[in-house]
Amino acid sequence: MNVEMTPCIELVTTIGEKCRRCYTCVRECPAKAIRILDGQASVIQTRCIGCGNCVTVCSQNAKQVLSGIEDTEALLTGEAPVAAIVAPSYPAEFTECSSAALVEALRELGFASVHEVGFGADLVAAEYARLLEQDDERHIATTCPAVVSYVRKYHPDILHNLAPIVSPMLASARVLHKKYGPELKIVFIGPCIAKKGESRYDQFEGEVDAVLTYVELRTLLAARGISLDSRDQSDDDFDPPHASLGALFPITRGMLQAAALDEDLLDGEIVSADGHQNLADAITDFEHGDTEARLLDILCCDGCIMGAGFGREAPVFKRRSDVSAETRSRQARFDHEAWKAAVEEFADVDLSRTFAPFDQRFDDMPTEDEIKTILGHMHKYDDQDELDCGACGYDSCRDHAVAVWQGLAEVEMCLPYSIEELHKAVDELQESNHSLKTTKEALVKSERLASMGQLAAGIAHEVNNPLGILLLHANLLLEDCEADSQEAEDVSLIVNQANRCKKIISGLLNFARQSRVVRQPTDLPALMEEVLRTLPVSDGVSVEVVDNLDDPVAELDSDQIVQVLTNLLTNAQHAMPDGGTIVVTLDDTEENVSITVQDEGTGIAEEHLDKLFSPFFTTKQVGKGTGLGLAVTHGIVKMHRGQITVESNADPSRGPTGTTFHMSLPRLEAETEVAASLQEITER
Repeated sequence: MNVEMTPCIELVTTIGEKCRRCYTCVRECPAKAIRILDGQASVIQTRCIGCGNCVTVCSQNAKQVLSGIEDTEALLTGEAPVAAIVAPSYPAEFTECSSAALVEALRELGFASVHEVGFGADLVAAEYARLLEQDDERHIATTCPAVVSYVRKYHPDILHNLAPIVSPMLASARVLHKKYGPELKIVFIGPCIAKKGESRYDQFEGEVDAVLTYVELRTLLAARGISLDSRDQSDDDFDPPHASLGALFPITRGMLQAAALDEDLLDGEIVSADGHQNLADAITDFEHGDTEARLLDILCCDGCIMGAGFGREAPVFKRRSDVSAETRSRQARFDHEAWKAAVEEFADVDLSRTFAPFDQRFDDMPTEDEIKTILGHMHKYDDQDELDCGACGYDSCRDHAVAVWQGLAEVEMCLPYSIEELHKAVDELQESNHSLKTTKEALVKSERLASMGQLAAGIAHEVNNPLGILLLHANLLLEDCEADSQEAEDVSLIVNQANRCKKIISGLLNFARQSRVVRQPTDLPALMEEVLRTLPVSDGVSVEVVDNLDDPVAELDSDQIVQVLTNLLTNAQHAMPDGGTIVVTLDDTEENVSITVQDEGTGIAEEHLDKLFSPFFTTKQVGKGTGLGLAVTHGIVKMHRGQITVESNADPSRGPTGTTFHMSLPRLEAETEVAASLQEITER
């Protein structure tokens, strides 16, 4: 007999657009045959054992099972007769109809005969009983193809412990080939995805030609318009040979009952286990000798009644009850003599098989330093950082790190790490949004300033000359008027208002001018004294200068800075109608000089702070201000590549009222040019 080879087929694949990074399939795969790449889960076919857990647990239906429908349809339309062999778990799936109705529906599909795999299970059970009676070796039951595949791939050192007995599916196929001849085509119908792989092993070539899951059978019946739930009761039955207690095989320990073997907890010679979570532990304990069992009866699913190929949702105990009830019903009318005759007839059917290793263990493992490096990438620097939460699909953070090293996983699968990185990204995004908002406001302000510059140039051209003529003639008229006359009063009003217009135009021109800053070494304390000497100071107002400068000299445009200081000091006086003290503080660093002007005035309302440097915005009474002073101040500071900020409180309940303007100006022109060049390069 040929040594088995692993078929190069894709039993389960991932539909990429449906995969949602939940990593449930990673967590539920006993073979760790799921690779995560760029957040997408893919099945590593050479590592896959076909258990179908990933299919069962995927809530997004992102796992796709290799279809047997096309192969089955091709067989049914061919010339050779086709037999259906139905797994004994069928009562847990087709609850809407009787077994007779199911058989009748299968005949309508075109199957020449319909048989129970349960009879093959009867033969296999008897073979296990003989094996334990005649052989003192320790064995692992091979009724589940997923278990066989798991041992071949991940525990090849105990391959010799696999019981050399075929599964009930293959036993049934060999019985039918003996009865009907080798030309018979056979389709297995059951809940097991691993059967699709088992049927394609080289040593089983020609035994089972196609495998349908229950889901696929329902699809095929629907495509042919064959209904089960509306079918009249039928007296049809499976074709012989009929099954006895082999019908219990899909239930955990069912094989033991069929073989009349007891799991005696005292002697421990037979141990039963089920479920993918117990699979790895049971096999490992068996290999290490931690169990004395002569027979480890293990199913990868929680019994075959929980196979991934089921289309009906039901809890395990309901399915178990359905199978038990159907078996009791059939046993009540069972022909034991006919069954015994069938067992004798097929006693010479070869139920043996061989196994070949297909080692998928990794050749080496990462060093402790490599594991710590990977854990460090996940921000896990000591034992307390290793939460072992399992969100990544691995039992521990170290297991996850090893999987990353092996190329099966990604660092981003760690939920705490991803949340931490998300927080960082949100913070960076908020910072970027703030920068964009600030930049947008600056652009809007620049556009506004540019518009005002064009407006100012137009006003200067269109209004200055007529206004000059108006002032000239108004002054001439004023000289000709008698003092204290009504005419003199009227003409004087004209002169005053015309002068006010001239002042507004002058402010506009200062605001809109495009001249460069003419820097020269300037002694700031001396400049401050000059400003105070020429600035009119209101009654009750005093100005105090605090000089904290280490180096009083800075390269500034002294005329423009005088204008800035004059504007700020004038505004501070206007904000203190009842008098008070204005404090001017001079500070410096090696790179910058700063000037702070603080008053004790009424303060600026919070809602006005954002508009403070906008042209024509003023809180003064009409005729008392043009709204250009702070705009001009802001422009001068910016032309010096400096910064100006304001803090103010206008609410006495929140503390002392007053306003503080703070200017920071680069000390040297060369540093300013370098900064400007760097900014220009960055903006490019």
